[in-house]
Amino acid sequence: MKVRRADPGLLQIVSMSGVTVLVVDDEPQIRRAVRNALSAGIRVSDIADGSADERGQSRMNVVATVRVLEASTGREAIDLAATEAPAMIILDLGLPDMAGLAVCREIRRFSTAPIIVLSARHADTEKVALLDAGADDYLTKPFSTIELTARVRAQFRRARTPAAPSSEMVISVGDLTIDLAKRRVERAGELLHLTPTEWSLLRAFVTHPRQTLTHHQLFRAVWGSSSGDAQQYLRVYVGHLRRKLESDPVRPRFIQTDAGVGYRFEPAPDAAIAAGSHEDPLER
Repeated sequence: MKVRRADPGLLQIVSMSGVTVLVVDDEPQIRRAVRNALSAGIRVSDIADGSADERGQSRMNVVATVRVLEASTGREAIDLAATEAPAMIILDLGLPDMAGLAVCREIRRFSTAPIIVLSARHADTEKVALLDAGADDYLTKPFSTIELTARVRAQFRRARTPAAPSSEMVISVGDLTIDLAKRRVERAGELLHLTPTEWSLLRAFVTHPRQTLTHHQLFRAVWGSSSGDAQQYLRVYVGHLRRKLESDPVRPRFIQTDAGVGYRFEPAPDAAIAAGSHEDPLER
């Protein structure tokens, strides 16, 4: 079975059991450790959509074939990301030729592949800047390879496209049209570009309209984790969504803040929701 997507930044599974990951670090020992962790820690069920036939289903729990591309400089990373369209990018900040933040921004111009950043820097401002630049997750050195592979699996689960439900779920809110089955968002007829993390956050919101979702609930639904600074991550990504969805991000109409608690999605009074079967992201 072959799965291809039009956008080269989205998860591309060249076979049911294989996926490509780009590892960017100027230290060979770090690249080797990440390669070994990925080779043993990713299973077919983490990268496949679960819609295989009976024969394919029997392979879902076997270790996946992970093709690891390595880059030791920022320029090499950008070139490989553009030519090889990896499904995942693991990026170290301390590169010899250019800042990791600049590499992240440049890759984000043409790719929506999930980016996990590795860094020895601990400052919150650094983390916020990286998330603003388009990174999907952040891991501080020294890190556990067990935690790294867990975060990689979580990103794969968010990036893959699930099988379309038997009856589609389309949500019309003001000038927004959100198609959950096709993972498409349009504003006034114009297709919006969302990263996998932004999509997961929007999906959590629109499937729970008018319901206050706590920082903890959203963090688990989107990042698959209960550890980390949930408020910091969410502040950045809610800001991203508001800039893309709202006509006035400073005075948002749809994504409302419940101070100290979380956020809620407020559809317009005439919002139309075509109900269909869908997985509840808060129940994962």
